Amino acid sequence: MALILGKEYCKVDANGRFKFPIALKRQLETEDGRFVIRQSVYAECLELWTYASFREEVEKLQEKLNPYRREDRELLRKLTEGNIIELDSSDRLLIPAEQKSVVEGAKEVVLQSTGKFIELWARKAYDKMNSNTGDYALRAEALLGQSAADQ
Repeated sequence: MALILGKEYCKVDANGRFKFPIALKRQLETEDGRFVIRQSVYAECLELWTYASFREEVEKLQEKLNPYRREDRELLRKLTEGNIIELDSSDRLLIPAEQKSVVEGAKEVVLQSTGKFIELWARKAYDKMNSNTGDYALRAEALLGQSAADQ
């Protein structure tokens, strides 16, 4: 699985296409150039995965979820709901019609890596989300901090 780092701003054309940044492209393990794009269940953004990484994620979900339990099946359906997309000959990605509403009318999108996949935000939504951040130092200490005795 690829480790993806970086944040990039991209102009979007009237058809919902944007040039995929070379700095991110170089980091991705896309043996066949395919990506999966899905709507995030946590935020008002899209998630862009390499096909191989998404396949691994689905395999993990299938191991953990029981398809014969309604709640598990509904969750699996929602988490695997996405579209396969590919870079065109000009290194552009087209946002599928099913997901365009998330970035509707945006002239610019922000590609923000999460390490595992890339979040794709409309610029205004990203700026709003980024301005509403809490105190990350306190959250990091609470979730990740260890006392000297614990080490």
